[in-house]
Amino acid sequence: MPKEQVQIPKYLQIKIAQGEHQQLDFKYAINDARKIAITLCAFANTDGGTLLIGVKDNGNIAGAKIEEELHMVEAAARMHSRPAVEFKSQGWKAGDRYVLEIMVEPSRHRPHMAQDHEDNWIAYLRKNDQNFPAPGVLIQYWKSDFTPSTEKYFHTEKEKKLFAALSNDEGFSVSQLARITAIPRPIVTTLLARFMRWELVTMDFDQGVAKFRSC
Repeated sequence: MPKEQVQIPKYLQIKIAQGEHQQLDFKYAINDARKIAITLCAFANTDGGTLLIGVKDNGNIAGAKIEEELHMVEAAARMHSRPAVEFKSQGWKAGDRYVLEIMVEPSRHRPHMAQDHEDNWIAYLRKNDQNFPAPGVLIQYWKSDFTPSTEKYFHTEKEKKLFAALSNDEGFSVSQLARITAIPRPIVTTLLARFMRWELVTMDFDQGVAKFRSC
């Protein structure tokens, strides 16, 4: 249950005035719990974030039915997210209307996956004010991120060959690297995740395209 509704605070007014961004999303209302699961998972997989329900895209407060909307968020977080996304909630009063604030912290249980209408489970990340399906390299990195590493650098020729190709300042996609090195794409994906874990490679993500370059 959300906390008791109180008058909307100054900090939230400032947030609304900022507009949507990587850690803030507005929803006029919830009519599809699976779509909300995408946002919750993207927040949890990236930097965390706040979802404000009852706020239009332009920042105007439309008002929310707190209990009904919270029920939909709980369904999104528990039923349509795997593993479940933890969140905190707070109801706010703005004149004669209400806003529901949903707060998600960055998760240590990545990747969180959202269930679509065809029962596919897809991991998402948040970039600027949009949610994108996460690239395979990042998913593999997330899965190993909190596992102690005992591996040594470059114990295969493929690792050496791939790392040598990563000197381009603009970065390369997985497909480009597979073509340049003649290493199969699945192996390139696995090796890049390993390099990220060793902090030898960075990933730039723009408009759904991931590019990798050496640090």
